[in-house]
Amino acid sequence: MIPRWSRWLARGAQSPIHANYLIQLRLRDFWVIISRIALLILILGGWEWATRSGWLDPFLFGSPSKIVDLFWQMTSTGGLFRDIGITTFETIGGFILGTASGVALASLIWASPFLSRVLDPYLVVLNSMPKVALGPLFIVTIGAGYGSIIAMAIAITIIITTLVIHTAFQNVSPDYHRLARSFGASRRQLFTTIIFPACIPDMIAALKVNVGLAWVGVIVGEFLVAKEGLGYLIIYGFQVFNLNLVMLSLLIIALCATLMYIIVNALEKRLLRHRQLEN
Repeated sequence: MIPRWSRWLARGAQSPIHANYLIQLRLRDFWVIISRIALLILILGGWEWATRSGWLDPFLFGSPSKIVDLFWQMTSTGGLFRDIGITTFETIGGFILGTASGVALASLIWASPFLSRVLDPYLVVLNSMPKVALGPLFIVTIGAGYGSIIAMAIAITIIITTLVIHTAFQNVSPDYHRLARSFGASRRQLFTTIIFPACIPDMIAALKVNVGLAWVGVIVGEFLVAKEGLGYLIIYGFQVFNLNLVMLSLLIIALCATLMYIIVNALEKRLLRHRQLEN
């Protein structure tokens, strides 16, 4: 008999054993969330206590209370929301264009085995090269504006996406290839009906990786050329020794990146649910 207080935890159960399993699973998830919140409160509380007691210099490390005060001060003028919007727009643009271009390039390379053998060493070299070094080139060719910042995000995401997706294309079981060939499928039909659908989980994994890489590319680009945005606020904060502004910008970046990751994770669950239902 399931206690009344825990019946809502067992919603969707098909048997008492299944109900007990769901209760344990959801209680574990609940305590994980509580532990995360408690750890965050402990870190922030310890940080505040350390600055107030003199263990940490608030001028060098800031403090949560001063960061909150600065947040309300900047939001009252509306300037902070503009900086967040600009950086988020650049990141989403670089994220989408870099991922889409990487998938398209991987598909093109897979379609031509000759092209794959020609470009393979170049992709490895480009992936190992620090993309930050391309910043001055983008500034000269595109200009010191949004274009060069988005180009930096694309440069960081496109190569790793191409390598990951192309490897996934190559790792599809040869049995599927033979089965499709036995039915007379062309190479194009093989790709559209078997190869590409089979690699959707790898594409979602690439999306997760590109969330962080796109933010890195945009922030680095804003370090170089921007006069607004969260990357500019970080550089400006260092220049005027306003570490609270730096920490506030970093916390906002972490929050925005987390929200993007949650959206990608929700997309993954939705797509994989459809795939499971189809299977």
